[in-house]
Amino acid sequence: MEKRENPINNIIEHMPDLDLLGRIRVLVRWLSFGGLTGLLVGLTGTAFYYSISWAMEFRKGHDYIIAALPLAGLLIVFLYRLCKDYEDKGTNLVIKSIQEGDNLPVTKAPLIFISTTLTHLFGGSTGRESAALQMGGSLGYNLGRLFKLKDGDIKIITMCGMSAAFSALFGTPMTAAFMAMEIENVGIMYYSALVPCVISALVATGISRYLGVSTEVFTVNVVPEFSLYNAVFTGILGILCAVVSVIFCQTLKFAGRNYKKLLPNPYIRVFVGGVIVAGLTFLSGVRYFNGAGIDVIEMAIKGEAPFYAFLLKIIFTALTLGAGYKGGEIVPALYIGATFGCLYSQILGFDPALCAAIGMGALFCGVTNCPISSLFICFELFGFKGMPYYLLAVALSYTFSGYSSLYSSQKIAYSKFHNKYVNRQTR
Repeated sequence: MEKRENPINNIIEHMPDLDLLGRIRVLVRWLSFGGLTGLLVGLTGTAFYYSISWAMEFRKGHDYIIAALPLAGLLIVFLYRLCKDYEDKGTNLVIKSIQEGDNLPVTKAPLIFISTTLTHLFGGSTGRESAALQMGGSLGYNLGRLFKLKDGDIKIITMCGMSAAFSALFGTPMTAAFMAMEIENVGIMYYSALVPCVISALVATGISRYLGVSTEVFTVNVVPEFSLYNAVFTGILGILCAVVSVIFCQTLKFAGRNYKKLLPNPYIRVFVGGVIVAGLTFLSGVRYFNGAGIDVIEMAIKGEAPFYAFLLKIIFTALTLGAGYKGGEIVPALYIGATFGCLYSQILGFDPALCAAIGMGALFCGVTNCPISSLFICFELFGFKGMPYYLLAVALSYTFSGYSSLYSSQKIAYSKFHNKYVNRQTR
């Protein structure tokens, strides 16, 4: 006898209202958590912005303070060891937390806040956005623990914290939302985090702007028609930026390994590193390589940056972060891209602002392996007018940078060269 299907069950299983109600519940849930994370991290990120700004302004007015960088390093190591953080993994720990659920201690946020401010105050060569990713990720993770969210939801709210912190500091919510989803496993996007990351990024940006945070926007006035000739010069610049991005990543890792090999004691290591950076600063006679270097990026946009700036920034940043000082690598990458693009324009006679913008987008992609975020940051920093230039340079930089990355915990899910799943660690 043929079994008849119950029409009532069939209707219930296929009622669209039930699916809609479920989606509404999920939407309301993540609107709430995304908004709350954006508010909390946005306020923290704003405080971090003003702390870093004060540190940089104070240092500019009291140049002698750079000589005390080794002492600041001792304080940073002491604070980390006081909190029993003996082997700080930086942004790699946040990435691991999203990939595998590793614990993010609540002390991570205040530690990176204070130590990055100290590094900037005394003239270390670092940025702030990678520090913000750590701070935001820690706050998001512990907010999820506080509300007893499931493991999968804790990973999503950790990404919300990352996007909120980056957006509050840099004023680029589109980049921030996608970077938080893109950076952990390149080739696999966590689209379940799309709505909460977008909400947290927009809320954080709104909070920071309301509280007076001024974000960076660079002017690119001359954008010629995208011809075959211009495509060739853009392609060459994109490939060269990929090479420079690999050099930057490997120099950072080389410095870190050899500092630890030669100076196993963290106190001696950070003190010696501080002496080297401070000594090189005074020997150079300029302050182009200390701090984040936004002023030098502006020089590059105008075509006025020294031709050697990109190379010395790589060295100064590696010596600073390798010794144990804290901060970020992303703004130094933008600095290196802008100054290298400026050099390229000086050699070949192209517009320096456009070349600097292309260089920044291409270097950002080369070191993070995040092509979507790299394209978005170009749009948010420079406008949409130069779109084909940024698109081509970012695509080529992503491919030619290979499997190198700032973050050793990052995974490349799909091959950059073949249509196959590789799931390999970056190097």
